[in-house]
Amino acid sequence: MNPAIGAAAAERPAAMAGHEVLAVVLQIRDDRLSVLLWRRARPPFEDRWVLPGGRLGDREGLGESVRRQLAQKVDVRDLTHLEQLETRGEPDRHPYGRMLATAYLGLVPADIDPVIPCDTHWHPASDLPPMGFDHAAMVHSGRRRLRAKLSYTNVGFALAPPEFTMSQLSRYYRAALGHDVAATNLRRVLLRRGQIEETGESVPSGRSGGRPAALFRFRTRRLEITDAFAVLRPPPEG
Repeated sequence: MNPAIGAAAAERPAAMAGHEVLAVVLQIRDDRLSVLLWRRARPPFEDRWVLPGGRLGDREGLGESVRRQLAQKVDVRDLTHLEQLETRGEPDRHPYGRMLATAYLGLVPADIDPVIPCDTHWHPASDLPPMGFDHAAMVHSGRRRLRAKLSYTNVGFALAPPEFTMSQLSRYYRAALGHDVAATNLRRVLLRRGQIEETGESVPSGRSGGRPAALFRFRTRRLEITDAFAVLRPPPEG
């Protein structure tokens, strides 16, 4: 036997099988939709960026497992929304054996800044670093799910702080959707759908003067379908 092949085989663990849970955690940071990733410290894909998560415990459910692992491994507990995204079971998705993976989509509001470990960082979801396994595809699935749900649900509550101006909210929607969203149009649409309401308060005008900006809030901070047939599309070109 080739000594190099023998050494590599000795370092490779025995065939594994099981089920892991992973989290696509998204947040609007500096007006960009960002995803939380951590750098692997061991093979396979050593030094590549991956989604936080790990093996499903013998006596825990999927949602319970992903919340536990986010809290223990990357110290993220401030999720305002968490939902199951997809399950992948391709035989070759893990180089060491058959491993099912269930991904969750988690959202953190823009006013929260979680304290995360030094090997964990936020990355622009539209400009991912080299990633391990099939985790980049899961990030893309999370972005598509978020964009779709912004069209027909009130999931924007999970991106925004409890109170906001329409200018702020339009920036969050712009970052998530990937195209411009006018504050006046967004206000009209979300008021018509019953998603937001005025708080009766306002923020003072800046140095340039002008009218104080009204503060809004989402009517509820639980997921609701508000328009099953609506789609927020980019404005027409030309």
